[in-house]
Amino acid sequence: MAEGRIWLDGALVPIEAAHVPVTDRAFTVGDGVFESLRADGGVPFALRRHLARLRRSAERVGLTVPWSDEELRAAVAAVLAAEPRDHARVRITVSAGSGPVGTPRGAGRPTVVVTAAPSAPRPPTTAVCTAPWPRNERSPLAGVKSTSYGEMVLALAHAEARGCGEALLATTTGLLSEATGSNVFVVLGGRLVTPPLSSGCLPGVTRALVLELTDAVEEDVPMAALAEADEVFLTSTTRRVQAVHELDGRPLHPAPGPVTAAVRDALEDLVRRTAEP
Repeated sequence: MAEGRIWLDGALVPIEAAHVPVTDRAFTVGDGVFESLRADGGVPFALRRHLARLRRSAERVGLTVPWSDEELRAAVAAVLAAEPRDHARVRITVSAGSGPVGTPRGAGRPTVVVTAAPSAPRPPTTAVCTAPWPRNERSPLAGVKSTSYGEMVLALAHAEARGCGEALLATTTGLLSEATGSNVFVVLGGRLVTPPLSSGCLPGVTRALVLELTDAVEEDVPMAALAEADEVFLTSTTRRVQAVHELDGRPLHPAPGPVTAAVRDALEDLVRRTAEP
């Protein structure tokens, strides 16, 4: 049986005693939003930014988070203290709650869950490949960290079946958008570029920090331009900065390249200096 404790709607309970109804809309129709963040030594990183994005996502899909930031901070602290770990991945999930089976939402109170699980360090580099399905940049869920994650699950499975650790997603117009669980930065002609939010990509917390720390620019990147990329790296809460050593079968050497290494070092320095950048 699973061990550990989670926070469920205001109470810290053992995992085996935690239950949500089978009519919960996150289960029946994927109606919810979530945040994942990293905690090292029991200290969550950039929790303020993650809570702000959680509320933005909830607002986009018409949900209300029924707990204050202070209450959610306390919930995260309680879950992390219940089972101390050197490295943990914290997830805050807000479901639309129990409701009728089908599209109408009903008037159920949202369900809120906070969990923490061990988080192993990512390898310093990874291979990526392009998914065969586009990211709909016009979707009402574009830019929302939604529990409707089926497309990303399939794209990542496609990548893993080909020996890759991530899949890149193009927009419907052939521009680079994002990866299944990370944002993408590309070095083209000596310039550090990442797709704009208009590409449908998630407004990643680590992405925002890299934009603040460097001279990276937001700019449309045609998928065809990736063939000319000198360096590519991924950013996310758990990866931080992860170099790409192979892109659709094309080796990228060295990996990390000099730009990627400089960005990685700048971010790690920031992490050492503050938990709330």
